[in-house]
Amino acid sequence: MTPAVQISGAGLAFGSRTLWSGLDLTVEPGEFLAILGPNGSGKTSLLKVLLGLQPLSAGSWRITSDRPIGYVPQQRAMQEALTLRGIDLVGLGLDGHRWGLGLRGMRERRRRVDEAIDAVGAGSYAKSPVGLLSGGEQQRLRVAQALIGEPDVLLCDEPLLSLDLGHQRAVSALIDERRRKADTAVLFVTHELNPILSYVDRVLYLVDGRFRIGAPDEVMTSKTLSELYRTKVEVVRVGGQIHVAGAQSAVCEEEPHHLEEQVS
Repeated sequence: MTPAVQISGAGLAFGSRTLWSGLDLTVEPGEFLAILGPNGSGKTSLLKVLLGLQPLSAGSWRITSDRPIGYVPQQRAMQEALTLRGIDLVGLGLDGHRWGLGLRGMRERRRRVDEAIDAVGAGSYAKSPVGLLSGGEQQRLRVAQALIGEPDVLLCDEPLLSLDLGHQRAVSALIDERRRKADTAVLFVTHELNPILSYVDRVLYLVDGRFRIGAPDEVMTSKTLSELYRTKVEVVRVGGQIHVAGAQSAVCEEEPHHLEEQVS
């Protein structure tokens, strides 16, 4: 089987700061890879490399796909003055790069857009201007936009931000269903591991230039995370969820996280 994503000896540095180096990673078709780590560890930068937006400092990468890459960007508020409707935003994921579909093509386009919107539960506001929607509503539309093109490789950058727990689970299940049905390789950057824990095959954990790759049970341990953070970190499982307790400043940089909250 040809790997969907192949990264060899990869390094990324900005000036004197090295985010990571010597990264070898193969992601197979249908594999679900979670990418974890604190702010500044290079999670989003890795996705930018795979999108062709950021050159590597060393090494190489390759994506094997006959279809455009699916991409769910980080949630950012859109200006209220933006009049683009939700259905238009989703449709751009299908044919935003071409014109002239014809009458039959428009019928098929409408059907696929409607199906994608229904799948993420956005039907009640899909005809509203996206600038007037909440962050969570906008994010669900971005997920629909990424999935409508039926990508072989799906890159997700914090797709669960601004979603309540119910919609986190629904979106995660939708992405998992897509990868199982179509052997889509999923690379999923997140600080919220627990909503996707049952779907994850492997974890790439990045910390201050160091990294570990393996199954969740191999990487998400007190021993491994303590080695990565170079400070004592406790990992416990409660009710099928993974929780991390340690020096907050080391484990999670953008906001305080406590034991009862989900893993960063």
